[in-house]
Amino acid sequence: MASSRKPASAEVVSAATKLGLQGKRVAVGLSGGVDSVVLLHALSRKNASVTAVHVHHGLSPNADAWAAFCRRLCKRLGVALSIHKVKVRKRGQGLEAAARDARYEVFSSTDCDCIVLAHHLDDQAETVLMNLLRGAGRRGASGMPAKSRLGRKTVLRPLLEVPRPAIVAYARAHRLDWIEDESNADESFTRNFVRRRVAPLLDQKYPKWRKNLARAARHFARQEAGAQDLLRKFLQTKGLRAPSEARLVEMLKQLTSKGSRILIEHEGARLRVYRGKVTLEGASSTPFSSLSWNGELKLAIPELGGELRFRRARGKGIAAGARPLGVRLRAGGERLQPDPRRPRRTLKNLFQEAGVPPWERDRLPLLVSGEDLVWVPGLGVDARYQAAKNAPGVLPEWRKISG
Repeated sequence: MASSRKPASAEVVSAATKLGLQGKRVAVGLSGGVDSVVLLHALSRKNASVTAVHVHHGLSPNADAWAAFCRRLCKRLGVALSIHKVKVRKRGQGLEAAARDARYEVFSSTDCDCIVLAHHLDDQAETVLMNLLRGAGRRGASGMPAKSRLGRKTVLRPLLEVPRPAIVAYARAHRLDWIEDESNADESFTRNFVRRRVAPLLDQKYPKWRKNLARAARHFARQEAGAQDLLRKFLQTKGLRAPSEARLVEMLKQLTSKGSRILIEHEGARLRVYRGKVTLEGASSTPFSSLSWNGELKLAIPELGGELRFRRARGKGIAAGARPLGVRLRAGGERLQPDPRRPRRTLKNLFQEAGVPPWERDRLPLLVSGEDLVWVPGLGVDARYQAAKNAPGVLPEWRKISG
């Protein structure tokens, strides 16, 4: 009985036909390796407007021969080819990263609508594994996106779910030639080390590790996309325009990194994150001079972006006889005793306990009586100035009206 399973090379054809590139100017990144050769062959059979881009890094003594191979291949396929010689500059990074940056500079200047790259399932699994080993977060665990933006261009990776054996099977079925980069044997490169040393060991114990890591990458990518949508909506609700996709990704990466002093400036505003919550503040801090409170129920403080409101109460808030009071900012070293049963503590410790973000602490209006601290927003009234039971008192409240 004949098997109903499609040949492995059919996976390549299926991936290529799902792109929906009709009417688009498509450029395939062509290195000359089996992956890009197969991708170009499959796409050129489906779309007559496909072109190819070969980046000549000049890093190998065989670089000229590779460019010549790409010319012959494209001539045989009837595909227009552009070859770009680049100088790879490390700029404090590794050779692989520098070469990648050089390629993307070429891709960004290519006259097309879509750049299509031949990264496949094995590449994706290796990328995720390396990112996790380096301690990358959700962004790194997402691996390479199947679709992204490069300026105004779309970058597509249609083979991310296709294993390398299927790609080789396609090449052999169509009698395609390809080149082998001798640097692929150099295990000083992390990817080569993973591919040649680590992958065979994983194959013995976890034969499906590539598919499993690629599936996990898709899961994390969906979470990443959801987080980007949340950030876009957050900016929109604040009246701010969303940045480019690349900028949005970088902003999200910074906002989800560790550290309470993260600051991102965007559209004249500042984004900060504290304990998982993104907040927005004005880009400038207007100078503030101390002022007096003489019993009014509202005290506008535009320099701090809000107003103090006071509500009369009994047995709560500041004792009625504590007026007049002054309003000033935190100077450092202040202590407060909001609970008479507990010792006086520094504002720093009390703010941390209350979850007040560090950047907000120095722009909060403090009520004082002489040198004594009377009341702090979010912390309460000092025990020495609290209204006695059933005695008249005033409850202060700090309301932000901007940012």
